[in-house]
Amino acid sequence: MVIRTENLTKKYGKMTAVDSLNLHIEEGEIFGLLGPNGAGKTTLISMLCTILKPTSGRAWVNGFDIVKESAKVRKSIGIVFQQPSVDDLLTGRENLAMHNLLFGVPRDIRKQRITEVLSIVNLEKRADELVNTYSGGMRRRLELARGIMHHPKILFLDEPTLGLDPQTREHIWEYIKDLAEKECMTVLLTTHYMDEAEQLCDRVAIIDYGKIAALDSPQTLKNKIVGDVVKLKQKNPDIEAIRRLDYVRNVQEKDGLLYLSIKDASKHLQDLLTHTGPIDFVEVRSGTLNDVFLHYTGREIRDAGAEGGFWERVMKK
Repeated sequence: MVIRTENLTKKYGKMTAVDSLNLHIEEGEIFGLLGPNGAGKTTLISMLCTILKPTSGRAWVNGFDIVKESAKVRKSIGIVFQQPSVDDLLTGRENLAMHNLLFGVPRDIRKQRITEVLSIVNLEKRADELVNTYSGGMRRRLELARGIMHHPKILFLDEPTLGLDPQTREHIWEYIKDLAEKECMTVLLTTHYMDEAEQLCDRVAIIDYGKIAALDSPQTLKNKIVGDVVKLKQKNPDIEAIRRLDYVRNVQEKDGLLYLSIKDASKHLQDLLTHTGPIDFVEVRSGTLNDVFLHYTGREIRDAGAEGGFWERVMKK
């Protein structure tokens, strides 16, 4: 495995951002940390990248201890931060050339390597223009190119498509997939976009309040936990009676609506409705990762965003 943690913990005073986390990531995986803002995703990546020291526990990246062998860890990784970090006053090519110097890329392959990574992210035609003329998507692609310049074993992406429009986000997903394949890298990304995790990741860990609530492939999580989702409205529903039905996996009540996770809705829906009595309306759809998140945390991920995140809860206390 290329990343391993043992009871990895990070505390800020009395608040625990990452809580005794145990994680194994295999070589070549695209692995996602899925959770709301404030769940501990960025803190975890910061520790694995040696930016933050853990309060307790241990972790190894590419076989190197993140505390005792931090320099070797840094040589093994590339990072694309959540906030933009390329130099606006340089061209795209100049940004990459500066990164070559910082990471000690051998002189005889520097130009070739810049050409290679520019081609991967489709920026050859704009490489000699100032970055301050780039769109948000182009800057993100340049940051991806910079992150892989030195052939890292692991690429860390912290919210790689944050703030981008849907079409640009999908283009970035394709670049990330191509990068992982062409550069033979392991990719660890954080996101709070469910569709991003489903499209990109071989496996995802749902992280909430610094703990892993679930870990598996997106499809397996959906099949195992959710199945189909039935949303219905009914006056005075007998929730306990519904829970006892053997094909009902989970029941959540929110805003006067019932959300039921059931196995094979096409087979069981008619029987379900005979147990619920008169209803105002019913809606059936396939399960999503957001339903999985709801199952494990009791709330939807969009309800647990920045306004309800970890640090915001801290500040209110």
